[in-house]
Amino acid sequence: MVGLKSSLAIMVALLAGSASAQQSPMPEDIAWKLIEIGRVVDPAKTSALYEPLQQKEPYEGVKVERDIKYGPAERNLLDVWTPDTASSARPVLMFVHGGGFVAGNRRTASSNAFYDNIMLWAVKNGFVGVNITYRLAPASPWPAGSEDVGAAVQWVADNIAGRGGNGSRIFLMGHSAGASHVAGYVSHPEFYRVKGGGLAGAIMVSGIYDLATWPYGGVPETAYYGADASLYAERSAMKGLLATDIPLMFAAAELDLTYFVQQLDLMKDATCKGTKGCARSVLLPQHSHMSEVFAINTADTRLTDPIMEFVKTGK
Repeated sequence: MVGLKSSLAIMVALLAGSASAQQSPMPEDIAWKLIEIGRVVDPAKTSALYEPLQQKEPYEGVKVERDIKYGPAERNLLDVWTPDTASSARPVLMFVHGGGFVAGNRRTASSNAFYDNIMLWAVKNGFVGVNITYRLAPASPWPAGSEDVGAAVQWVADNIAGRGGNGSRIFLMGHSAGASHVAGYVSHPEFYRVKGGGLAGAIMVSGIYDLATWPYGGVPETAYYGADASLYAERSAMKGLLATDIPLMFAAAELDLTYFVQQLDLMKDATCKGTKGCARSVLLPQHSHMSEVFAINTADTRLTDPIMEFVKTGK
């Protein structure tokens, strides 16, 4: 938790002094409570703030196919979200949840609002939504997560046309550990099951890209990537992300854990120094590690507006 003085200083900047805060679509009481929660990952407290803002089942105008198998493992499951009315050739938004590599699911246990909220936003904004889950560490260490992402991309490429989606317009989005799995997939072509990776773009929100600069010692990260530092260069995503032709977008939150913001800055600086130009990079004002995705499908569009622009322009 941040201290009282630190909390007040941040709040003054966010709610009083900053232009972005003055124009903020975030309710003021939520902004205060996120400061009180602090720079920690607290899904329970954060979801309690956003559940009242989210839709509840049944979802009008949306068709959901749940628990579709895309691979042999027990957790190789995905849900497909489409509009009730027939449509064709919609771009596809695939979402990969977080959970610290050792936990998490495509629907939170406490409420069906998350991560259904991301799929509802996707359908509302012209996509077919695909929400996946994957194998977890320590039973399934690196590269299981990225391998599962590759298998899910192949399933979508092969099957989404019959559900109104365009298999050549797949946008892959991940959050936290899910963003790290997306980065691992994009950066390592050996995991591709579709030519060129099968993606029109990759969106990574608060992920790990360079293991050499990550503050190691955490049990979840070592459970997935291993404790042998000599393997980190091979298992890192950064080199492959700089080499890929797949369009990239990176985001993190202002109240994120510090090292996620550092990873965002690292990728922003590295891509800007490369020959392909700067990747789209977004630091979300007022948000925390969990609120950045729990706010999707509310009036706060500070993440989804850049996503829509990225989808339209490819950069």
